[in-house]
Amino acid sequence: MTALVLKMSVSLDGYVAPEDGSPDWIAAGGSDDALDWTVETVSNACAHLMGATSYAVMAAHWPGDSGPFAQPMNEIPKVVFSNTLTSADWDRTTISAGELGESVRRLKEERSGGYLLAHGGARFARSLVASGLIDEYRLLVHPVVLGAGERLFLSPLTVEPSSTTVFSGGAVAHVFRGTTRRQADRLPAVRRRRTVPVTPYGAEGSWCGSVRTCRRH
Repeated sequence: MTALVLKMSVSLDGYVAPEDGSPDWIAAGGSDDALDWTVETVSNACAHLMGATSYAVMAAHWPGDSGPFAQPMNEIPKVVFSNTLTSADWDRTTISAGELGESVRRLKEERSGGYLLAHGGARFARSLVASGLIDEYRLLVHPVVLGAGERLFLSPLTVEPSSTTVFSGGAVAHVFRGTTRRQADRLPAVRRRRTVPVTPYGAEGSWCGSVRTCRRH
């Protein structure tokens, strides 16, 4: 069974996005080594999972982009979860309708050769958290305080700390395993520049969920 990974960006005070929805805050703590970590996470996926809103933003941008995320975003298969979307023009995109948990469960059984990488927005990510199907959380914490906005975790959740990576610009990547699954034990590791011992971390995550977000990690 293929593992499901949720990668999101997080503010210091645990928000996924500010109240106005602007992605500018994700530039905080940006550096080449943090960018490399994010590109590697995106490139090792066997499929990208997203909701209809994120699909509309990404499909309008990535086919014409030439940056480091363009190749993995365009060439790796995408699955968009929607009960209203009737067509998807972005190459290698499949629409999955019906109950989210059942659809994701089926994908985990069918796919191989990497992991399923989920991209937010917040509502889609929260639905995945509620499903209990996430094997690994990769949370990139940026040195910025938003004060208010969207959160990822709305109720207690037990996770198992796996690793912490400190990047040169001040961002920190925390990786946690979901306690209900152990597929993440076989996930390809992301290269780490500097690691420090981990302790249980209660951050509430964000996501690489807009064009500007993904390009600035």
